[in-house]
Amino acid sequence: MRTRQAIAGSALFFIAAPGVVAGLLPWLLTDRYRLPWSTLPGLVAVGWLLIVVATALLLHAFARFALEGLGTPAPVAPTERLVVGGIYRHVRNPMYVAVLAIILGQALLFSSAALVAYAAVAAVAMVSFVKFHEEPTLARRYGAEYEAYRHAVPGWLPRLTPWRPTRDDRPR
Repeated sequence: MRTRQAIAGSALFFIAAPGVVAGLLPWLLTDRYRLPWSTLPGLVAVGWLLIVVATALLLHAFARFALEGLGTPAPVAPTERLVVGGIYRHVRNPMYVAVLAIILGQALLFSSAALVAYAAVAAVAMVSFVKFHEEPTLARRYGAEYEAYRHAVPGWLPRLTPWRPTRDDRPR
């Protein structure tokens, strides 16, 4: 897939997937963000921090797919190469982690129990999709390269130091 096509495809998928999951659905669940903001300024600040940082990481992760992987996060247009650079050196599923952080940031911002419950349901769906679809698909597609990466980089809780592949981890 050419770089321009990968960027365009990733942008469309960004709107369709995280745009709906972390944007449209929380907007609907909070009565279109009309709920009063939290009365605790600390929760508002932490909520905004989560939303801003997670959005930046999500954009970074999408860019890695297009520029490093030459593909998209959409299963219909996968990457040509395994994406292991940038934020992917710290956590294997940064897009899912970022989307959940955005939802939880909104839950704090709006003091919304509905968004906490929604985040829990979304987390179960994401973990299940990764375990039963993504990981087996990546193992088949990238073989030993993915297995080395999977064993070195945690799926959900980021490692503090970036993973640096050794010669044995690189494809031959």
